[in-house]
Parts: sequence; C-alpha cells; structure tokens
Amino acid sequence: MSDGLNKFLGDTPLRVLVKLVVVSILVGFVMTVFDWYPVDVYFAVRNFLLDLWRTGFAALGRVGDYLLLGAAIVIPAFLILRVLSYRR
Repeated sequence: MSDGLNKFLGDTPLRVLVKLVVVSILVGFVMTVFDWYPVDVYFAVRNFLLDLWRTGFAALGRVGDYLLLGAAIVIPAFLILRVLSYRR
C-alpha cells in the first residue's frame, strides 16, 4: 500500500507535503507582490479564452471575405482560360 502511494505521489507523502508547502508559499508571495488573487487569475484566463474565441471567428470571417473577393476574379478568369484552351 505504501509503495503504491509513493509511486502515485512520486515521493514519500511527507516529502511531497513539504514540497507543496514551499511552492505554495513562493506562489503566494509572488501573487501578493503583483496584487493578484485566485479569482483574478480565473477571470483573466476566462477573458483571454473568450477574446480568443471572438477574434478567432472574426478572423475566419475575414478569410471568408478574402475568399469571396478573390473568387470574384479567379473563377471567371479560370472559366475563360478553360473555354479558350478547350477550343485548341
């Protein structure tokens, strides 16, 4: 049982607990220095993903506009070239 727990945690439970406490203190200190709170981090990630979602679809809309503008020239030119080369 103890060996399975050590394998799952990657070390002994006491050492893992000490590591987690040390890292928690360091992260808490850095967050205090930058005046961050966990809810701020959550909202920052949420807003980033929402903005990415919105601008992603806006970029796809622009690509669609480029496609239609280009197709207005390319497709008639393609058809004219095909008709002209078909007669040969």
